[in-house]
Formats: sequence, structure tokens, C-alpha cells
Amino acid sequence: MRHASSNTSRTRTALFFPGQGVQKVGMLTPWLEAFPSTAKPLIEEIDHLLGFKLSKIIEEGPNSTLTATENAQPAIMASSLLILRILEEEFGFKPAERVDITLGHSLGEFAALVAGGYVHFEDSLYLVRRRAEVMAECSRRACAEHGGEYGMVALVTEPDHLSPLIEAIYEFLGHHSAGSKSESAQDVPPIQQVLIANINSKNQIVLSGNIERIKTLLTHVRQFGGHDPRAVRLKSDSPFHSPLMIPAKKAMQRMLEGKSRMKGRESEDLITFPGIMPCVSNVSARPFTSKDELKDLWARSCVETVRWWDSIKYLDQELKIRRWIGIGPGKVGRNLVGKEVGMRGRDLVKGGGVWGISDPKEVEEVLKALDETEASRDEE
Repeated sequence: MRHASSNTSRTRTALFFPGQGVQKVGMLTPWLEAFPSTAKPLIEEIDHLLGFKLSKIIEEGPNSTLTATENAQPAIMASSLLILRILEEEFGFKPAERVDITLGHSLGEFAALVAGGYVHFEDSLYLVRRRAEVMAECSRRACAEHGGEYGMVALVTEPDHLSPLIEAIYEFLGHHSAGSKSESAQDVPPIQQVLIANINSKNQIVLSGNIERIKTLLTHVRQFGGHDPRAVRLKSDSPFHSPLMIPAKKAMQRMLEGKSRMKGRESEDLITFPGIMPCVSNVSARPFTSKDELKDLWARSCVETVRWWDSIKYLDQELKIRRWIGIGPGKVGRNLVGKEVGMRGRDLVKGGGVWGISDPKEVEEVLKALDETEASRDEE
């Protein structure tokens, strides 16, 4: 899959974006202070497009309001793209010339598809806010109708224990295929629905669903499977990537069939294909290959497993990506990538590096490191 922007003499480079959980009150303030002429108009545009002052929630909180799904998702996506816009306008960074492929962790796919040229910022912002509202409603309805508590729990284990642990979980849940069987759980009441939401790295997965049911599953896996993973409850008020989110998938399917909301593009499809560079799907862990596939997989990502580890392995081992630039709040994404590809910051041995830009102080250093690693050394 060759795109015009691919530059074969340059060290292969991926641009990636973070998912939910990285939101922090005040996360845009340093950018506003450092680059007011670029940041301020974009923040005003975001508020205008959404029809409410999301910027005030990001700046002042409280944390509980910012963490609510319907605010956290557009806030993270908009913050990530605001940083990218600053890189472009203040530093002359041109993604089409400097980057080969883009991807986003779960929610990060909304920013990745904008960066890759498949959807306009305005449309993606509308989609992410609308989808987040439906997701929040799914969780509220599950609590109201069935009681109980819903959310996500990360499991950390030894790398050589991961595959057997996943098998033991599938066995307990009664199905063996991560994504394709998520529909089979529809017959089970939400109170019992659990799915592997993310396979993040060689030793970390995330479970999603009813918290009591997840605890039961963990007890079973520890007693009968001989596993003892460390369980960490995530800062999420909704069980993403689980069958409870089927209404969100259906809402996305409907919206993706519609036209753009952007002024001057109202008669055009919301999705443009191809983009300016390939973008890797969370569901398939491979680049989208057509407009129809993009619509299908993007909608399905609401209910199916995020195959982040597979995506990173594919880019590292098959596409020989050697430079990884994470853009957006927090450090979760760069830690997950760095762990898998065995790099932190600039790595002279591998002729690349893993960097993250979440604060203005990091920009100069990352751009300098990119310039220094521009020429390809890895012609395997």
C-alpha cells in the first residue's frame, strides 16, 4: 500500500495518539500560554463547534466533570490535534512529508484518522462527542436496569503467561475469538457481559464490563487457571469495547453513512479515501484498505478488542518503523510503544526512537531528534 507521501530514504516513522484516561484538568494551559496565537483560535473553534465551553471544563475541571465519557473523549481528541496543529503552524512540521503511517490507541483513532487525512477535524469532533454521549447513556442504562457497577480493569502478568491467560479468560467467557464473537454475548444480560477490551502489550490486557463479573472471572482464573495477574481498576466510567456498547456502534454506523458537516463540504462524504498516509485500525491491526472497510471497522471498534500490541508488532517487525512520535496528553501511549519496541527517546543503535509530545517543553528536543535520525540506517 504505497502512498505518494512515502519517502523511502527516510527512517520509517509512525505518529500515534493516546486514548481515554490521559485527560488532566489544565492540560491545555501550557500550550495556550506558549502559543496563544495558534492555540486560542483553535480552542474557540472547538467550543463553537461543540456548542458549549469544553475548554472551560478542560481548564478548570472539576476532574469528575472532565473524566465523564462525553467530555473526556472530545477533550483528549481535540487536545491531541491542537498539539499537532501547533507543530504544523509554529514549527513547520509537515506530517505528509515526515510521517509514513498513523494510528491511535482506542479513542486515539479519531485523531489518527484526522492526521491521516481521512476525516476533517470538525466531523471527527462531532462524531467523537456524539459517540461518547451514546456510550455514557449505555452505561447509565445498564446501571439503571440491572444495577451493579461497570468499568475496566487492566491485568498485568508475565509475558510468557499472557497467551494462556487470554485462553483461560475466553474459556471462562465461553468463546474463543476476541472480536468476531463479541456479538455472541448479546444473548447474555449486560450484568454478565465481559470482554477483553484491549491487548495492549506483551504483558497487559484490559477487561471491560460488569465489575462484579470481572472479579468472579479473576477468582476463577486464579483458582483454576493457575494465573495470578495484577489487577488495576482504570479511570473509566464506562465498559468500552464490550457488547454493552452495541448502541454506540449502531450510532457510528449511521453517522458514517452521512455527509460532512463542514462548511462547503455538505454534499461530500464524511470519509475521504485514500488519505495522505496509511492509518492502522484498532480492530484489524492493519491499515484500512477501503472506504467501506474504514467505516465498518471504525464503528465496530466500539464493541471489539483493541489490538494495540498486534498493531505495534506489525509496524515494528513487518514495516520496520523505527521512529515513533506520540502526540497528545499523558505518557501512557509512549510507554506502551517503548516497552514493545525496546526504545526510549533517541536510540542510536536502532537509528530511531520513541518520543512523546504532551508539553511545550518537549517540542524542540523531539524535533531535533527527528532531524538527527532522518536518514535511514535500517535497510533490512
